Amino acid sequence: MQGCFFVLFSLMLFVCPTVAVGLCPDWTPARAEKEMTQLQQQLRHWDDAYYRQGKSLIEDADYDRLTQRLEDWQACFSPELARYSPNLPDQGGQWHPVAHTGVRKLRTALDVAWWMQDRGEVWLQPKVDGVAVTLVYQQGKLVSLISRGDGLRGEEWIAKAPFIPAIPLNISTHLAEVTLQGELFLMMTGHRQSQAGGMNARAQIAGAMMGKKNLPLLSQTGIFIWALPDGAVTFKQRLQQLTEWGFPLAEQWSERVANEDEVAALRERWFTSPLPFVTDGVVLHQSAVPQGKHWRPGQGSWLAAWKYQPPHVTAEVLSVAFNVGRTGKITVVLNVQPVQLDDKTVRRVSLGSVRRWRERDIVAGDQITLSLAGQGVPRLERVIWRVEARDYPQPPAEHFHALSCLAFSAECQPQFLARLAHLSGKKSLAISGMQRSNWLRLISQGDVSHLFAWLTLTPEQVAHAGGFTPQRAEKVWQQLQQTRRQPFQRWVAALGLPIPQQALKTLDDENWEQLLARDQQAWQLLPGIGNHLAQQLVTMLANEELRALILFLQQQGIPQRALVVGVGVVEDG
Repeated sequence: MQGCFFVLFSLMLFVCPTVAVGLCPDWTPARAEKEMTQLQQQLRHWDDAYYRQGKSLIEDADYDRLTQRLEDWQACFSPELARYSPNLPDQGGQWHPVAHTGVRKLRTALDVAWWMQDRGEVWLQPKVDGVAVTLVYQQGKLVSLISRGDGLRGEEWIAKAPFIPAIPLNISTHLAEVTLQGELFLMMTGHRQSQAGGMNARAQIAGAMMGKKNLPLLSQTGIFIWALPDGAVTFKQRLQQLTEWGFPLAEQWSERVANEDEVAALRERWFTSPLPFVTDGVVLHQSAVPQGKHWRPGQGSWLAAWKYQPPHVTAEVLSVAFNVGRTGKITVVLNVQPVQLDDKTVRRVSLGSVRRWRERDIVAGDQITLSLAGQGVPRLERVIWRVEARDYPQPPAEHFHALSCLAFSAECQPQFLARLAHLSGKKSLAISGMQRSNWLRLISQGDVSHLFAWLTLTPEQVAHAGGFTPQRAEKVWQQLQQTRRQPFQRWVAALGLPIPQQALKTLDDENWEQLLARDQQAWQLLPGIGNHLAQQLVTMLANEELRALILFLQQQGIPQRALVVGVGVVEDG
């Protein structure tokens, strides 16, 4: 599959990727065998539909990722096995005069820089996304059109050639035999890869070529020649020869490049500019190539591809977690093996409600695709593979609500922590340095029995409960005590009442008595509060447990009253 690059004492080594132990699923050998067999059988089914019937039952990118996943599992549990390869159709097999080598994959601009070292003249072409073929001309006449197959032997498609106007049936040459390698592709007008993506163009061409009927799509099929084995010495001369024979695209879409920066700039330009074909990256060509008799599948070291970053990436689900928010809402979060999406490393993705999780049917081991939604938030696109063993975790009991867990208990810990994290946030009491982990330390000893019990902690209790040094404990204690000076509106926010920020800013109450005296009509006078929310606020403030918290705050002298003297503030009491 894809090569990877390691720099060691200024040497570039191409080595096959290995699977780190931490990336291997925690499966028994029996389960691993079962899961690998199931995935392999599914891949065989997709292969049969694609190669024998010309039908694409899965997106190309998803197929590639699942094939890679199978190889990863085999490396973990059965490293002695050969990597997966499709069972290609046997009937009508035709030997290629020159083998298709395939193309090495580069991952980064640094890989490109290493690859380009000491290669002399290098040219860049778009990596046209289509179906690879060999064209054979004898005495200038097209006599064979062979699918890539396994690189050594493919299917004979010569009967389709007359229906593809882009393929010259005759070329002017003095050579007894000419062999060309290229890509059949679906012709486009102004296709922008960055906007339209692959459009399943490769599968459409494959279906047209494999089908028994001569479909109209053949007239919309183009040919991009990217190799002229045993042709002229230089790449430029080979491009000129192709144009003379009626294959102008290669010369039109080839640029000589000097370094990785030029490669990156062209790659980006072709990704965003209108092109006459679908692409999935760029291909670098070394001008000097060996004789065709030396070409072998998987051994084309004189060319390499740098594919585009896919809009979606595949990730394996490591676990399913359930987060209880401060309002009691349960959110399902998928923890995944870290993957790179654009410039972000994604380790988890929110799935929403428990009901949605059940509908999507996702457990650890499943393969999913992720994308970035607005503001770079990871988003689940689809499930592309489900493991056979469905180990469903048990979600929390759905009895949490907006007034639950105002006091601490083991069952309430998630919601209680969420409440504490909220009240220490910038829109509430703004307690500097009080992260979720610090709150967890403080409640671990049982000293924080309710939402505001931390107000009565001493520095010694903070040090003991949180495992802090005396200096750190003193600082934490001071941060907690400074909240007493916060305005009344921030303490209202700390209660967790669902009051919109605009309404909270215009709230002119100065104490808890005024707040508790508000009826439904009084609440509705504030911006952003309608009839339903006003009734909800009245109901919540009538709750005995919430009133007990308010009484506690009153006993603590919150809100503090201040007397303004000149330009200073003198605290009263």
